[in-house]
Amino acid sequence: MKKLKKIEQLLPEEIEKKSFAIISEELMQRGIVLSPEEERITKRVIHTSADFDYAATMTYSKHAPSIAKELILNGADIVTDTNMALSGVNKKVLAKFGGEAHCFMADEDVAQEAKRRGITRAAVSMEKAKNIKKPVIFAIGNAPTALVQLYEMIQTSDWRPAFVIGVPVGFVNVETAKELIMETEVPYIINCGRKGGSNVAAAICNAILYELVR
Repeated sequence: MKKLKKIEQLLPEEIEKKSFAIISEELMQRGIVLSPEEERITKRVIHTSADFDYAATMTYSKHAPSIAKELILNGADIVTDTNMALSGVNKKVLAKFGGEAHCFMADEDVAQEAKRRGITRAAVSMEKAKNIKKPVIFAIGNAPTALVQLYEMIQTSDWRPAFVIGVPVGFVNVETAKELIMETEVPYIINCGRKGGSNVAAAICNAILYELVR
């Protein structure tokens, strides 16, 4: 019988600290050097997913982390496309800077409008978020249709999202939806390819938030 490794008894903060140390060590062993500006975000995504592919696929518009932090400091809100992502965002830290987190996916008016028009609730949620009267960071981890809707709104009106985190996961329209956002002038953090998820969207938000309070 294979001898079991000894379980370390660590506090939560110690576990996280050791996890990031392991990530840093493995990146070094792989010969991967991350941009100092982007390093903490990418490492937190790896920490959330245990997937080192993100070191190669995470894509940032020019000065994206700094722009996102400045938006948070000035009270920007965050809109997610799932309640799972919403639950993962550290709303207490966000509130310190005057921001709120929202998800409209379960709203009755969103469901009714989506049914009436034959489109996804995610798309209607983006339209509803347009009514927030302050800068909004969109954190999309599940629905490529949310990114497509944002793109269409950018193309057909003067309205602009302040920032887009685009990491939906899946196989249908996912890569194309991400590429559409990258064609705009809106600042973004995108994970190219099929990978992503609500947990990744929340991790990116939290990496930005934690940079402001560490």
